[in-house]
Amino acid sequence: MEHAVQALVSQGHFMGAVLVAKNGKVLLDRGYGSANLELKVPDTPTTKFRLGSVTKQFTAASILLLQERGQLKVTDPVSKYLPDAPAAWSQITIFNLLTHTSGIPTYSEFPDFNATKAVAATPGQLVARFRDKPLEFQPGSDWKYSNSGYALLGYLIEKISTEAYGKFVQDNIFAPLGMKDSGYDSNADIIYGRAEGYTPGPNGSAINAEYIDMSVPYAAGGLYSTVEDLLRWEQGLYGGKLLSAVSLQQMTTPFMNEYALGLSVHNAPNGEKIITHGGGIYGFNSQLTYVPADKLAVIVLGNLNGPAARLIAGQLTDIALHVVTPPRLPPQSIDESEQ
Repeated sequence: MEHAVQALVSQGHFMGAVLVAKNGKVLLDRGYGSANLELKVPDTPTTKFRLGSVTKQFTAASILLLQERGQLKVTDPVSKYLPDAPAAWSQITIFNLLTHTSGIPTYSEFPDFNATKAVAATPGQLVARFRDKPLEFQPGSDWKYSNSGYALLGYLIEKISTEAYGKFVQDNIFAPLGMKDSGYDSNADIIYGRAEGYTPGPNGSAINAEYIDMSVPYAAGGLYSTVEDLLRWEQGLYGGKLLSAVSLQQMTTPFMNEYALGLSVHNAPNGEKIITHGGGIYGFNSQLTYVPADKLAVIVLGNLNGPAARLIAGQLTDIALHVVTPPRLPPQSIDESEQ
C-alpha cells in the first residue's frame, strides 16, 4: 500500500492523507506532502481537508434522520415543504433529489458559475440561481449528477429542522460520532489544522487554487474533515450507530446508474459490494470507499487537484481485497487538470 501511494507522491501528483482500516485494524494512516507549501507545514492524519462531494452522503444521512423522526418522507414532493416551488418541480420528490433523478440542472455547470463562485449566497439565494431553469428531463426518467439537487436538499433540511445546515450536521452526525475535527467550512473562520488547496500550474508545479466562497458548494460540497474522523464516520454509519438498519439499507441501495443516496454502489471483480464517492473542489480531491463484507474503509484526502485520490483509493481497495498487486511504476498518463 505504501508503495502504491509513494508512486504518485514521488512524481508530484499527490499531497494529502491516506487511511486504510480493515476489520477494525488500521493498516495505513499517514500524511504526504504539505498542508501549506509556503510555511512548509506537512500533511498529517489530523489535517483538515475540504471534502467536495463526499459531503453529499452527510446530506443524505441528514435527510434519512429527519425521515426517521417523522419530519418528512423521501417520497414526499419537494413542493410539500416549499409552497412557492416552481410548477416545473411539482413531480420532483426528495428521493429524486437524493438520487440525481430530478432533472434540475446543476448550477456548477452554468455559464456564469465562474463569475458567481466567489459571491457569498444564502441557501435561498443559491436555490434562486437554478429554480427557474427548465428541467433537463422528466423527474425519475433519467439520471444526471446535480449539485443543485443537493443544494436544494440542504435548503429543505433547514426549512424542516429550523436549523442551519452546518449546525444540523454538527449536532446530529459529527457530535454523536465523536468527529471533533469536522465541520462546515468557512472562508472567514480560523480553522486550526486546515490545509491549503493547490492545483497544478502551467509548468506542472503547484499553484494556489482559485477562490470559492464556501456558501456556494453548501450541502453539495461544503464540509471539511480528516481521514481519522472519516473512519469514525464509516464505522458509525455502517456499524449502525447513526441510522436504523432500514434507513442504512435505503441509503445504500442503488436506484439508477449505480447511484444510491449520496453514494455510488457497485460490485468488485470478486463480487463484493463496494460503496464509494469522490469529491473535487478547487484545491482538493477526495475519495471515500467502504466494503461492508470486509469492514474495509479506504479514505484518501488530497490538497492538490488531479485524479490521484481516486486512483490511490481504487488501488488500495484492490490491494486490501487481494484483487491485484501494486504496479512497480506510477502511471505516466495522468491528466492533472481532471477534477
